[in-house]
Amino acid sequence: MDTIAATEFLPLVAAASTATDSLVVSLHDVAPATQEITESIILELARRGVRVCSLLVVPDYHHQGLFTRHRQFVSWLRRLEADGHEIAVHGYFHERPRSPNESLGDKFLTRFYTKNEGEFYDLSYDEALRRITTARDEFRAHGLKPRGFVAPAWLLGDEAERAARDAQMEYTTRLRTVCDLRSGEVFPARTLVYSVHNNWRRALSRTWNAAMFRFLKSKPLLRISVHPHDYSHRAIWGQILDFVRTLSGERTATTYQDWIAEQRLRRGI
Repeated sequence: MDTIAATEFLPLVAAASTATDSLVVSLHDVAPATQEITESIILELARRGVRVCSLLVVPDYHHQGLFTRHRQFVSWLRRLEADGHEIAVHGYFHERPRSPNESLGDKFLTRFYTKNEGEFYDLSYDEALRRITTARDEFRAHGLKPRGFVAPAWLLGDEAERAARDAQMEYTTRLRTVCDLRSGEVFPARTLVYSVHNNWRRALSRTWNAAMFRFLKSKPLLRISVHPHDYSHRAIWGQILDFVRTLSGERTATTYQDWIAEQRLRRGI
């Protein structure tokens, strides 16, 4: 890590608590088009004790226009960051064009599972580095300090992970892990996440997450990933709020960047 990056990270390390078990609620697909829903989610979570979240912001969501063109959106992000929320880079376009020579496994992951949104699934190192550094610099130029990179659908190829590390991102997450890109340490921590595209997926998600929640309650880090569409389905959103209420008073709500800082502090890194 260069001197500038190291200096920027020091306040996080100094602020890291030695509290007990942690809860990270990450809000995905944050963009001008989803700002209104995201703001409602943040307010409802805050009323239930989750006062900080990791906001995964897409620079040019589905090619709808670069976030920097929306001054009100940028100002909103700066206010959230000042209030303790984290701004992380979440891909660049959140889209992946189909390839004619994909295997059945590739098709399942990138089409059925992710609806063509696994942008960093098989990007080359050079292209991944270009997109991540471009996003990082655009955020910084507008007064934001992203330290994490999370690939859309958590599909991060090896070359793209190397690019994220070389772009001086501090951490990344996958469906089942959180990775400190500086130390290389990987922490097992599965996230709760929902699929809401149709009735059977929503029903299965609620059943699966209820079972997973009981299992994950004993883990030191519990993660809940929220997408904008989750808020539109009352049974899904109600279950998320039930989980949050159950954890109230038992866990400290934090962000990924502060949780990584705490782990480094404990390990003397």
